[in-house]
Amino acid sequence: MINARVEDWSEDDEDVVEAAEGNAEYDIGDEDTNSDDSSEFDPMATDSDDSMSDGEAAGGSKAENKTNSSATPGGSKGNEDEGGGGGGSSKAVLELNEDEEDDETVKAIIAAIKKPRSSPPEIKLEDFVTDICFHPLRDIIAIATITGDVALYEYSNEGNKHLRTIEVHAKACRDVEFSTDGLNVLTCSKDKSIMITDMETEKLKKFYESAHEEPINKLHVIDENLFATGDDGGTVKLWDLRTKNEIFALKEVEDYVTQMLTNEAGKLLLVTSGDGYLTTLNIGARKLYVQSEPYEEELTCMGTYRGDSKLVVGTSKGNLYTFNWGQFGYHSDKFPGVKSSMSEMIPITDRIACVAGEEGIIRAVHIAPFRNLGIVGQHSMPIESLDVSNSGELIASSSHNNDVRFWNVKYFEEFGDIKYNEKHNSYKEKRHNLPSSKFSNASDFFSDLAKEGEENNGDE
Repeated sequence: MINARVEDWSEDDEDVVEAAEGNAEYDIGDEDTNSDDSSEFDPMATDSDDSMSDGEAAGGSKAENKTNSSATPGGSKGNEDEGGGGGGSSKAVLELNEDEEDDETVKAIIAAIKKPRSSPPEIKLEDFVTDICFHPLRDIIAIATITGDVALYEYSNEGNKHLRTIEVHAKACRDVEFSTDGLNVLTCSKDKSIMITDMETEKLKKFYESAHEEPINKLHVIDENLFATGDDGGTVKLWDLRTKNEIFALKEVEDYVTQMLTNEAGKLLLVTSGDGYLTTLNIGARKLYVQSEPYEEELTCMGTYRGDSKLVVGTSKGNLYTFNWGQFGYHSDKFPGVKSSMSEMIPITDRIACVAGEEGIIRAVHIAPFRNLGIVGQHSMPIESLDVSNSGELIASSSHNNDVRFWNVKYFEEFGDIKYNEKHNSYKEKRHNLPSSKFSNASDFFSDLAKEGEENNGDE
């Protein structure tokens, strides 16, 4: 129907077609219950961002991006679009009168294009993005790159503004974190160094050269003075900003550290590693607390839920393991989350997590009981990092495509807890597109058209 309509349009309306293709994509595979579950995300589906040229921002038309395609100092390609809050509005689209259209499908597409943007536009960089981190107090996001730099952007639904790029490391900056007060940026690198830099002045405040014997992979801020680092060889070190050297070091694993975590109490430091161990350190006593039984898969990510009473760990095989807090020797529950490697997990509420990894899809899962809730967002390539904003309304994700995308997840605030005996369709839940997704469910789209048709018939 759309193709037939488009053929009748003149060359002057090409921008409308491109805007429609980039802003109203509908996944028509939702109701195909006979297809293989492994094909839940169609790699051949048109991705609006991939179908555009490098100078075109996500969700916009070529006409719009001609005015926003200049490269930024931080390596961004056309993301300071001051008028990009409409989710891809262009003059050609705005001149169309929705009421004058006879085709209900075209009317629905135009309405979707005009819908106000609920999340900031995509940020596109020239260099590979290794990590992202939201500022704890301001609408700022830090983006670490493989060149060793950290780019700071102020984000909003209307557009993103590049603030500055801080050149911190000689090699890849693998992790970036803000201090608890948001004044400093902490980074670690493949060059084995740790740097603490003033966010506003870019002045180096602390430099730990050769902090580890092997490249540092992860950094975790514990409080205003303490932070921890983990390297490729499995060594974990505890640091105090008031001292020159580490205050504690421990090597209990032989593979790289994948994530470090503390709860609100800040008494225990939990560490996952590539050799399948969950290692827990007593921060105050400066010693090993307990180490789990080995798992035959990499433990890659984790988060705390249900009032810090549950720890959930994700793996390279897509499994989710639940540990009761304080009982970290072996899991109490297991859930086969997804069929591909999982590398990132972000708690959104006390019962809901967003997980992502190699398949390039961000999924929402309910914790205790485990339940797939649907697709939050997607990239065309594997996802490298996830983070949640200080307000809890946005999550950001970066992929191997050098892009950072934002997803509005405020709708989870009104999501009720799932009961253990509730019926559900696990196949549909994995394929269901949530409101923040780039794709809409086919059933939702056509049900809206049916409603419009009924209303029109009623008026007649």
